[in-house]
Amino acid sequence: MDPIVMTAGTALVSAMATDAWQQTRDAVVAWWRRVHPQQAEAVDSELEEVRTRILTVRQAQDAAGEAALVSDWRHRLSLLLHERPELEGELRRLLDQVIIPVLPPREQSWAGSQVLRASASGEGRVYQAGRDQHITER
Repeated sequence: MDPIVMTAGTALVSAMATDAWQQTRDAVVAWWRRVHPQQAEAVDSELEEVRTRILTVRQAQDAAGEAALVSDWRHRLSLLLHERPELEGELRRLLDQVIIPVLPPREQSWAGSQVLRASASGEGRVYQAGRDQHITER
């Protein structure tokens, strides 16, 4: 999956749990209305629904529930960029100028672009993470 999509999906869902969500939502919906007007109203409604869900899963400390919400938005953004790849720069600007600035500082640190590359040969193993990683081997 495209790194911009991964970051944008995660940051968007994280921004839903902030006090600045309303202005962020307005900017996201305005962008969507401009780039894909026929979906804008549905996106607006879904953003409000997901905000309610993210607040609930965070209160319950439900990491799997949050991951599912992030996955849904990554998928939606991936479909949009697959259909209109020229929007990648605009999505990056929306992410950098609107979404990331409203995140708490601890979440802003991981929201920047990350490119991880690795290779292994033979019986070598590679473990990479842009955030937390827990490995249990037997």
